[in-house]
Order: sequence, then C-alpha cells, then structure tokens
Amino acid sequence: MSATSSTTSAPTENAAPENDFLAADAGLRPPGPTPSQSRFQVDLVAEAAGANEDKSPSSDASTTVPSSDKVAPLEALSADPGVGGEEAKGRFRVVNFADPSAAVSAASPEAPPAESLQNGDTVMSETSLHSSTGGQHHYHYDTHTNTYYLRTFGHNTIDAVPNIDFYRQTSAPLGEKLIRPTLSELHDELDKEPFEDGFANGDELTPAEEAAAKEAAESKGVVKFGWIKGVLVRCMLNIWGVMLFIRMSWIVGQAGIALSCLIVAMATVVTTITGLSTSAIATNGFVRGGGAYYLISRSLGPEFGGSIGLIFAFANAVAVAMYVVGFAETVVELLAGSGVVMTDEINDIRIIGTITVILLLGISVAGMEWEAKAQIFLLVVLVTAIFNYFIGTFIPVQAKESEGFFGYHGSIMWENMGPDFRGETFFSVFSIFFPAATGILAGANISGDLADPQLAIPRGTLLAILITGLVYLGVAVSTGSCIVRDASGNVNDTVTACKFGYDFSTCRSQKGGCPYGLHNDFQVMSMVSGFGPVITAGIFSATLSSALASLVSAPKVFQALCKDNIYPGLDMFAKGYGKNNEPLRGYILTFVIALAFILIAELNIIAPIISNFFLASYALINFSVFHASLANSPGWRPSFKYYNMWVSLAGAVLCCGVMFVINWWAALLTNAIVLGLFIYVSYKKPDVNWGSSTQALTYHQALTHTLHLSGVEDHIKNFRPQCLVMTGYPNSRPALLDLVNSFTKNVGLMICGHIRTGYRRPNFKDLTTDQARYQRWLLKNETKAFYTPVFAEDMRQGTQYLLQAAGLGRLKPNTLVLGFKNDWRDGDMMNVETYISMIHDSFDFQFGAVILRLKEGLDVSHIQGQDDLLSSQEKSSGMKDVIVSIDTSKDSDADSSKLSSKATSLQNSPAVHKDDDDDGKATTQPLLRKEKRSPTLPLNGSDQRLLEASQQFQKKQGKGTVDVWWLFDDGGLTLLIPYLLTNKKRWKDCKIRVFIGGKINRIDHDRRAMATLLSKFRIDFSDINVLGDINTKPKKEHVSAFEEMIEPYRLKEDDMEQDAAEALKDNEPWRITDNELELYRAKTNRQIRLNELLKEHSSTANLIVMSLPLARKGAVSSALYMAWLEALSRDLPPILLVRGNHQSVLTFYS
Repeated sequence: MSATSSTTSAPTENAAPENDFLAADAGLRPPGPTPSQSRFQVDLVAEAAGANEDKSPSSDASTTVPSSDKVAPLEALSADPGVGGEEAKGRFRVVNFADPSAAVSAASPEAPPAESLQNGDTVMSETSLHSSTGGQHHYHYDTHTNTYYLRTFGHNTIDAVPNIDFYRQTSAPLGEKLIRPTLSELHDELDKEPFEDGFANGDELTPAEEAAAKEAAESKGVVKFGWIKGVLVRCMLNIWGVMLFIRMSWIVGQAGIALSCLIVAMATVVTTITGLSTSAIATNGFVRGGGAYYLISRSLGPEFGGSIGLIFAFANAVAVAMYVVGFAETVVELLAGSGVVMTDEINDIRIIGTITVILLLGISVAGMEWEAKAQIFLLVVLVTAIFNYFIGTFIPVQAKESEGFFGYHGSIMWENMGPDFRGETFFSVFSIFFPAATGILAGANISGDLADPQLAIPRGTLLAILITGLVYLGVAVSTGSCIVRDASGNVNDTVTACKFGYDFSTCRSQKGGCPYGLHNDFQVMSMVSGFGPVITAGIFSATLSSALASLVSAPKVFQALCKDNIYPGLDMFAKGYGKNNEPLRGYILTFVIALAFILIAELNIIAPIISNFFLASYALINFSVFHASLANSPGWRPSFKYYNMWVSLAGAVLCCGVMFVINWWAALLTNAIVLGLFIYVSYKKPDVNWGSSTQALTYHQALTHTLHLSGVEDHIKNFRPQCLVMTGYPNSRPALLDLVNSFTKNVGLMICGHIRTGYRRPNFKDLTTDQARYQRWLLKNETKAFYTPVFAEDMRQGTQYLLQAAGLGRLKPNTLVLGFKNDWRDGDMMNVETYISMIHDSFDFQFGAVILRLKEGLDVSHIQGQDDLLSSQEKSSGMKDVIVSIDTSKDSDADSSKLSSKATSLQNSPAVHKDDDDDGKATTQPLLRKEKRSPTLPLNGSDQRLLEASQQFQKKQGKGTVDVWWLFDDGGLTLLIPYLLTNKKRWKDCKIRVFIGGKINRIDHDRRAMATLLSKFRIDFSDINVLGDINTKPKKEHVSAFEEMIEPYRLKEDDMEQDAAEALKDNEPWRITDNELELYRAKTNRQIRLNELLKEHSSTANLIVMSLPLARKGAVSSALYMAWLEALSRDLPPILLVRGNHQSVLTFYS
C-alpha cells in the first residue's frame, strides 16, 4: 500500500480495531496544528501493523519531514513492505506545521529515490538508528505529550544519536540542518510546554549565511570543481606568468645560476609557508566562497578580513589590466616586426588590450564551466611551450651559435655560475622575479566553486608550488648551462683561439654592442626552443590565463565581502545570478577597473603596489595561523597537520620583508591603506560573530591576566572602587547606572545586580536569556558593566549571594551601591527590614556601602513609553533589542526594582520579548514585543520630573560644585569617589568643596590640617568649610516632623504588658522601642541638624557626597535607621551617602 495514502489525523479503518487507544485520541484532534502542540507532534498515519511491536517489521509508516525549522514542503518516505529488514529512512524530527495537503509522496516522480541519498546531504538525510527488532524505526504514541518516540538502542526515547546534520549552520551547502532535541525537551516536566522555535547553542544565522543558504537551496546542477581543475590548474597557470619566458633568462644573466636558484628557492619558501598556512585554515572547518578574504576574516575577524578583502579584490582587478597589457605589448611587438602598425605603439596596446579584456569578460560571464575549459586549453599550450623549450636546449643548431646558444657545456655553466650584476643588485633582481611566484591563492579564491575545498586547496596549492618551483629551477639551470651572457649575433665574429669558435669581446666593450645573450635578449628562450612560435603561444597563454584567473577571482572575493555587509553601500554587488550564483555586477565592476588601467597602458608604477597587496594578504594568512595557534582555542583543529605556528610567523615576517625589498614606498602605502581600512571597520563595528582567533586570544589573555592578578596582593595605590550596583533590570534605574558608570568607567569594575524573587518555580532558562540580552543592552549603551541576575527567596538572600559570589579573582566588587528606598513608608515594613539588613550584610562582608537618593526617585520602569526616551540606541538597525514595559499581571515575579520604586504598585522592570522582522524572516529572533496600546498618554507631572531627573547624569554638568561632607574617616572612599567623578569629561568643570566637622575655637586649625591632608593626597579642591555648629539643636518644627514620621513605627512598650511587647517586637522587629529612641536622641538630632546645614550650604550643588551614618547591628531598629537616612537626605539635590569599609583607599606615599 502507498505510504502516503493517508496523511490525515485519523487512522484508517483496517488499523482502527487494533489501535483503539490511538484512534480514540486521534479522532478528537483537529486536522491542523494547535498552538499547544509541540514540534514533535505528527498527524496520525496509517499503519498496517497492530499495536504489538513484534509485528512492526511488516508495517508501513508515513512521516512528514521539515526541510528546516521553518515551515517547508514536507516529504514522505516509506519502507518497502516486501523488505522486512530494510530500515525506514526519514527525518529524526517529525512535525506537522505545514498543511498535510502540501506533503509530497516519495513515490512521485519529483521525489528523489532513497538510493540517491549520500552523506545526509539531500533534503532527506539517512539515519541509522537500529532498534532491537530488526532495524526498523518504531514510533510509539505517548498520551502525555502527543509525541511519537523513536526507538534508539531499543528504548523509547527522543534522545538523538550523533548526526552530522545537527552540526550544520545552514541547510544549503552540504545538506539539511536538523535540530537535535533541546535539553528542555528531554529534561522538563511533561505538564510544561518547553518547546520553542529557534536555533540551539547560539547557531543563529547571520544575514549573509541565510542568503547563502537560500541561494544554495535554490540552485540545482551547480558546477563544482575537483582539486585538479579547480586548484592545481589555476595555481600553475597563475604562477607560470610571462616572467617564465621573457625574464628568467635575464635573471640568470644578472645573478648567475647559483644566486638565481637561491632567488627561486627564497620565493618558493615564502609561498610554501603561505601554502601550508592556507591549507591549515582551509581545513579548519567548511570553507565558503571568498578565498583569501573568507580565510582571513573567519580567522582574524572582520577588521583584518574587511581591510584585506577590499584591497585584494582591487589588486586582482588591476592585475587583469597588468596581464592584458603584457599580452598586448607582445602582440604589438609581433605586428611591428611584420611592419604592421595601426596608429602608434601606445594606442595599439590600448586597442588590443580593450578587445582582449572584452573577450575575457565574455568567457567569464558565460560561466565557470566555460572559464574552466579555457584554462585547461591555456594550460596545454603553456606546458607545450615549456616542453618545446627544454627539447630545444638539446638540439644544437649552428645558426644559433652566433646568438650565444651552444648547447649544454660545463664551461658555460661554470662561467655563468657566479653573478654579473650590471646596474642591478641581488634584491632588485629578486624583486623583479618574486611577482612571478605569486598566484598561489588562485584556487582558494574560488573556494565556493570547489566540490571539497578542504581537500582541494591543500593538495592543489602545494603541488602547484612544487611543480612550478621545479620548472623555474630547471629553466634557471638550463639557460645558464647552454647560453652565454653576451653575443653579437654576427657569424663573422669567429676566432680559432676561442673554445667555441666565437669572440664576443668586441661587442661587449661597446655599449649596446651585443644585442643577444642572457643579458641582452629577453626573447632568448624563443630562440633556443625547438619551434619559436610555440614560445610566443606560451607567452600568450601565460598572460591570458593569469588575466582570466584574476578576472574571476576579483568578483568572487568582492561578492563575499559585500555579502557580509562589512562596508555599507556595497551590498548591491552581493547579488548572484544563475545556478552558480555568478557575481555579474562584480564582473562588470572588475571590467571597468581593468579597462581604466589598460587605457593608462603604463603599469610600471602600479605593478609593485599590486605585488604588495598580494603579499599583505599572504602575510595575514600566515599571521592568522600563528594567531589561532597562540590563542589555543579548542575550535582550532585543522585536519591538515603539517604546519607550525612559529614557521607561519616567520612566513608573515618574510612577506613583510619582501614587501619592502620589492618597493619600500609601495609597502608603506599598502600598510597605510590596510591600517586605514582596519580603523574604519573597527570603528563601524560590524554586527558579525565568526568566532575569530582574536576573540579566542582576548579570552586567553583575560584568563591569564586574571589568574596572574590573583597572585598579587592588593596595594592602596591600586585601589579601585569595584561596585555591585543593585539596579534590577539595567534600564530601570538610569540615574543610578549613569552615575556609578561615571566614576567606574575605565577605572573599576561595575556589576549590575538583579535579584528575582517570587513564589513560583524559578525559570533559569529565562534568567540565562535575560543575562545575554541585557549585557548586549549595556554594551549598546556604552556602559562598561556586567549584568548578573540571580534567583532568591527574598532580596536579602539574593544580595548575600551576590556579595559572596559576584566577580572573579581580584575582579570582585568591594562596594555595594543601592538606590534610596523612597517609598519605605508606603509598603510592607518587612521590606525596610530587608533593605537595612542588606546594608548591614555589606559591612559584614567588609564591603563599602553607597546609597544614591534623588528626590524625584530612581525607578522609571513603571512609566509607559519610557523605552522611546531611554532606548533609542537600542532601536538602531544593527540592534534588534528594544526595552519596553510589560503588563505585570502576567508575571508575578518580584525583583530588586521594588526596592526604590516610587510607584506603590508592584511594577516589574521591563522584560524582553521577541518580535518579527518586517520582512517576515527570522534572521534575528525578535527580542522584545511591544504592547499594542493606544498612543501613549501625556505623563503626569511627577512622572515627567522623574523621567527628566533620571537623565541628568547623562548630560555635561557644566560649572558647578560637588560638595563632599567628609564627617567621618571611612578610609577615604567618601573623598575618592568625587575625585574620580571630577576627572571625567562630564564632570570636569565641577569644583570640589569639602565640608568637615570641627570646634568653633579651632576652625582655622582644622581647615589648615584638612588642606594639608588634601594636598598630600594630590586632590584639587576649591574650598574647605569647617562646620562648628553641627551639634547645635535642630529647629523644633523639624524635630516634631521627625517624631510624627516615626510615630506609626514605635513599639510603645510602656503602654502594654511586657510579654505582649516582646511578642510584638519578635513579629515586627523593625519597631522602634522607647528605650532605643531615648538612647539615640543625640544621634537623631544630629541627622536633623545636618539636613538643615545641607540645605543651607549645598542646596545648589550638582551632587552632594556625604558620609553615611552607621547604626549598630542589633541595637538600632531598621525603622529608626531608615528614618535617620530619610531625615538626613530629604529635599536635597542628588545626594550620595558613602561609607567605606574603614580600610585606607588613599595614600600620600609613593
């Protein structure tokens, strides 16, 4: 029976009697998916077998498979009923997201046969999960989750065995990406709905990868090359340039055989090291199109890759012009030899060059297949020309002797062994030869068109370097062994005394008298060869093949660069056409650039720059291998093992050295261009994450330095305020975040602590997700801090967790920063007890404590629409996160935002959701979902003031004062924080005024003593005020107001029985006893008096920094302590109450 004869949700009649429990359940289910269904749910299928699993080998199963986690056409696959032992093939994950009518029968002509499945690279990947019942897959229906469980190792489980398809990034290049069961799906309780769409393990695709996936998924019959046609042929053609035929003999004449071989060997060493490095990178994971750019960018990151990619593509485009002009010059010389001249020499070169580049463009645009055929033809011509030359060296011809060719002879070889430099040096000759050795990346540049880049690039590149190096050495030795350096070409220059019957001394003494020989005749190889015109054909082949390779490489590299969107505005060149995704727009651009330089027709100036561009690429490829090895990342696992990090570093240094040897000013210009592009890309910070070795090395260095730091004892001179700031969600208290960031940025550590409490079971997955999202939010807002959320039963327990565990090694907080609890009188007083206990706990842990109070309040999370004002950066195109407020009725979690929220309702701080892109694609899973509500209502007056106050520390403070009320010596933290603040750009115009307590009869003495101390601390100040009237009694109305404030919180034990009073105190420990109130009367009056003095002296200050009063733990009730803080800081400008841990943080010793 057909496997797809039934895709409905009800079983067929013949299956119903034996599957009653399935049929009953299935009959109730709607034909389409419901929101509560998991992605494992399938429509029930017709099965020939009963419920007894022993009969399962003869059953037919129909399953539907997704092409990815997106909705896609489903494919069905059935086991042949006649073959009991053959395992059924199908997707591991079985879903019913699509309409069943969209299913395609496996028996239909469009469906690929099962036998054609290879390596899991088609839409239907093979699985090999053998069960204990004959190798069949068995699907069992579980009534708890409506899920079929696949039998793995004989057990009913959805746990998957290892499969390559789970590790793919896209479904495009090699096969379909499968999603393994998530940990939640295997671990969470059955009554929960743990399934969520998305990518696991951070495998979200970048836009470029999605585009690649889409293009490759659409393409059918793509042309892919093996290692010979794709890499070996291209590299050999590119390395065997025109230099082989018209400059190699001249190099031998200048440098001699020995030094010529040394020159070839040096160049080969550089290219071999680069080839080894290229092989290592190419075998460290799947390689896509883009050649050198892809290898460098994925290894070193977008900064290096983007800068090299642009100049490498440009260099290839100009190289097209260079090779075409070389071809045109040869043609013009031949025409001139025949007496044919179209206009003049320069214009003839331009005409022929233009015609040639148009023909080459036509071959390229016709497709990679035609281009590959042309390359094969050109290689045949080139190899024929090389063999033609070597054959000619063994055929002595009498007529050629006058031109210096005498066949192989030991004396000629010995005479030509040493150098004979005429106007050149060793390095100048080397600089002329080295460009001939480049071209080793010709194969890697079309990496996207290779069937197996990991195999093809190492094998083809290294073999090409070996073959071409041997040929260059062979030509150097052969020319030096059978041709003399100078010859007149005159058959009458014969003498009997000369060993060879010729005397060329007369022409050698005359300037330009010897037109032949190694030194003088560039076409000497044509003269020596068996058939001269074949060498000319070889020259044509060498130039045209190199031009064709460059014409293909430049658009491919440029297309890959544009796809990654490193440079905005170039994305139009990312579009590809046809089955091979040909970059036609890139071809046109390359053609225009090449044509422009062809029309210049003088490329002697541009040639060294091009060589340096290639060398810069080689240097960075070598450095990439060294850098990746140095970073010691577990992800650096190249299958090509024949590399060494230090050899690669030596290769990079050699490449840089060769750049300056070839042309020092071109090397400087190249480095300047690379540096400029590097700075630009670094500044733009493209939103990509390729797991580069730069990231790995950053981690390695951070880990090493952190461990090293842990072994060093702290010193006062190096003290930094490292703050644990109880912000809740980072965007809910902007004023607190901004102020602390002002004095910790680039100075000390800042951790945003967030305690999430609640009665329901904690959702740790959400906690982890929030941590990543809000860390991105902090980075986007340029706040140098870490977000650390924790689940706890209450606020105090959560604070204790953070005080103990936050930080790493020496990078641990030493100061707790809180917002003042403005609404302490409105809610449950046990919250006040918790709040004060947190301060006590910080001192118990030897932390300093800082409390910020704004009279308007700190928490803005309850304000509707605050995201428009606070998160504008978050809405930029590069970032999808937007922070918005949510309806708290859907979430009963409390959090640390309750501590200083001005609102009395239990408003949560903004939560983060996900939203869809405008085009419906899920390139970045949306992080926030905006509430659909009517336009935001105008804010009331208090909220408007709160919102304005929350942004006051984001602005430049202007000329004002920071008033430091250093009443008690806490080690110096009260003074250090304002000093750090006034060093920042926003606060640099503010002056520090210092207020201290003293006696009236010693005011001048105390002022001088403090001035001396501050000058020794090297802290600038504008004024010192000594307050002699601190202990004056406060005004009666202020005392009365204080007593009225604490009245509801007094125990009044004198008015009740002792037992009742003790019971009440036990139940409500925050209550103020009469004895306590009387005992601390003087301290209470001091707080009230200080508030009066603050209003008198500091009412216009930008910020007040004041010593935080201490309360003895267990002796002062939390309500009284809170009342002290309230009385002290009421109705003032922003005030920072600071108390260090009484360890010195300032020193005047060097």
